Parts: sequence; C-alpha cells; structure tokens
Amino acid sequence: MPTGNCVSVRHPLATMVAIVLAIALAAPAGASVKPGDVITAQNAYKVKDLVSPGVYYKVTRGMAMDVVPTSIIQWPPPYRDATEKYSEQVRLSADGRSLVNYVAGQPFPFLDPNDPRVATKIMWNAAFRPITSDDYDLRYYDCDDVYSGLSKPYNVIDYFQIGHYAGYDEVGRTEVDPIPIDPDFKVTGRYWMFGLYPILAPENLRGSGFIRYRYAQPTKGDDIWQWTPGTRRLRRMNEGIMSDAVVSGGNPTSFDPDHYSGFNAKVEEYDYKFLGQKTMLASVNAGHSPEITCTTDGGASACPENWELRQLYLVQASPRTSISDQALQSKSILYVDGEMWFEPYVDEYDPNGQLWQNHTYWLTYRDRPVPDARIAIYPFKREFVVGAAATDVQSGMTTMCYLPGQNTPEHECWYINMGGVDRDFFTTNAMVRAAP
Repeated sequence: MPTGNCVSVRHPLATMVAIVLAIALAAPAGASVKPGDVITAQNAYKVKDLVSPGVYYKVTRGMAMDVVPTSIIQWPPPYRDATEKYSEQVRLSADGRSLVNYVAGQPFPFLDPNDPRVATKIMWNAAFRPITSDDYDLRYYDCDDVYSGLSKPYNVIDYFQIGHYAGYDEVGRTEVDPIPIDPDFKVTGRYWMFGLYPILAPENLRGSGFIRYRYAQPTKGDDIWQWTPGTRRLRRMNEGIMSDAVVSGGNPTSFDPDHYSGFNAKVEEYDYKFLGQKTMLASVNAGHSPEITCTTDGGASACPENWELRQLYLVQASPRTSISDQALQSKSILYVDGEMWFEPYVDEYDPNGQLWQNHTYWLTYRDRPVPDARIAIYPFKREFVVGAAATDVQSGMTTMCYLPGQNTPEHECWYINMGGVDRDFFTTNAMVRAAP
C-alpha cells in the first residue's frame, strides 16, 4: 500500500497497511544476500532459497543479479482511493470462488493468513492489480527465441515483433472515463477485453493475432478469436488452449497467453492453496528501459539487473476438474508480490509433477516507461513491465521479450490508463483490418 507523499492523514487504511508493509519488507537478519552483492552462476547457491526453482535454474544457467536495497512501491493514488471507497463491501460468493459487490480498487486489502479462503483472495487481488486498471496499449515490442546456457553464444532462433498488446477493463476503472464501471458491462458482463495484433514478424505470421474476452459470470468461459491472414480464416478457440503458445503458428516459442502478464487464467477455474509468505528476491525496480540482453546466458534474460528482497505470497494453482483435461500444466506455483500485486515469477509443472516452465518478469517503478518519454508521463510513479522471459527448463528453450522493444519503431511503448484504446479496438473486424 502507498506511503510517502501519496498518502495523507485522511487515509487511515492506507497509512496502516503502509506501516505493516514497511516492517514486513525489511530484510530478515538471516538473509544470505545484501545490497551490493552480485549474483552469478558461480555463487548461485546464495539465492537458492530466495528465488523459485525456475528462477534458480536461470541463475545457474548464467542470469546475473545485482542485489539492491528494498523499495517501497506506492499504488497509483486513484487506485488507492478506490480501494478505500469500495473494498469494505466486497466479499466472496457462498462457494468461495467469485467476487460479489466488486467495483474498483483492490478487493481485499486486509488478508488473514489463517483465513481458509486467503489464497483465493490473493488471486482476486492479483487479478484486479494496480499496475493497470482502465486500459493499456503496449505498442511495438519484440521477443527473441533462444536456448539458455552458461556462456552460451547469443543465437536467435526466431524473432517476433508485435504491433499492439492491449487491454480494456470494463470494471474497476479509476483514471479514465467511464469511471468506475463501463455501462457496457451491464450488457455484456465482460470484466475485460484483450488484444494482441497484428504480429509483424516473423514473416509467416505477419498480420495474425487474437482477441480475448473475460466474463464476470463464474461458469462462462473466455471468448477467443484468432485471425490468420494467410488462410484468411477467423477461428473461434477453446480457452483451454490458452495454456499453450497458440499464436506461434509452428514457430518455436515458450510464451502462452495465460502467462503473458503473470497469471491470466480465469480465477474461478482453478483451486488455490496458500503456501505461506516468504522474503524472496524479485526485480520490481529495474534500472534499464529498454531492457538489456544478458550476455552470459545466451540472451535468455535481462541481466545484470536490479533484484531486491520482497515479501511474496506463495500460492499453488491447480486446474479444476472442468478444465484439467485441457490445461497443459498439472499445477502452477505463483509468487505474488504483496505490495505491487504482480507475480515477478511463476513456475509451472508438467502432468508428471516435474518443473516444466518458468515465467520471469522484470518491472520498473517510475513516472514514465522510458527516460525520454514525451507522451506517457504521469504525475506519480507506477509499475511498468520492461522484460519478460518464458523458459522451458526441460529443454532450455526461452522466449525473451523486451517491452519496449530494442528494435522497434515505437520507443515510448507503454500507454497505461491514457485512453489509448477503447472497446472498438477489441473486435474481430478491427483485428482483420489491422493486418498489413
């Protein structure tokens, strides 16, 4: 919860939570790392208990870390105010799965570890997180497919460039009219809409993309459409395939839509188990934007980059019986930052219970996505995802994405809660027309 200049004495809830977090985020006396330490494959043992198994794999394969002091991440003031205004009325449904009376802000700002439903509440907090609440448009970002390895040469297997990665929330809006709920929600019942199109590279995928709708009704699955310009075919897709890299078109890639930004699967379709809280390392205040390519692991990460000790909630997510025959993962272990409410990393396990994939995200905390921004400038700091890597730990195959892109025409890249996209962007007609 925010502290400092963004909190006034008129907000006792925000002040109380800020004090609790400041205490919780202090490094424990037995921490094996301290600010100024540089972690490499040679001393990776120092962080084995401070990162997930998937992140530890990446460190042993050459991803370097610069340990920096712990930051205090403040929520955007409009999101904080909405939390104080609406959170007291929010509760879980009788079956403990869906939200009731949610309007805007964080649904559950106070959590009790002994609450049998605390894991589900954590996941709803992460679903309606402060990083974006109204709309976002990530314009022109790029990704490299590589094989990770200690001192492995940088060899790009495939290069991807995307025109738009965008979303629009119909509920929980805090900064752009209509606030706090788009009237269209009463008609469609959509929580949000997402679009990724057009793909600009590689050439065999040029012009393709997909859109996705998420609904408030617990039993209503996502609507997803994929456009393939080569065949001029608009295909309706089953949401179970969102755990696979559906837009790869045969190109090797490790990213699936359910993990484009942390954990994006429908909350009600999973069972959750609270595994506890732990002080762990995460990259939430990265020093580079655009991110830099790691030269010591074959380009499979952003490194060296700032990592700091954070308080993370650990939650196990297992697909419910209704989708377990479709989801490719038997379970996911989610590491949720208790202040920014984003997963700095997620580990996925295959049907045999073996570690399969790791998703790592590098975020930065500033008032603009890049230092020389001219449009996307905010009166307060906010979090931006500047790098993301999906790694198949069983093969070493990694998709490393740069946000903003390193080789793209749009340098400013992130436009969050600026009205950059509206509902019209998330239609099949708009996706088809955008194909170059």
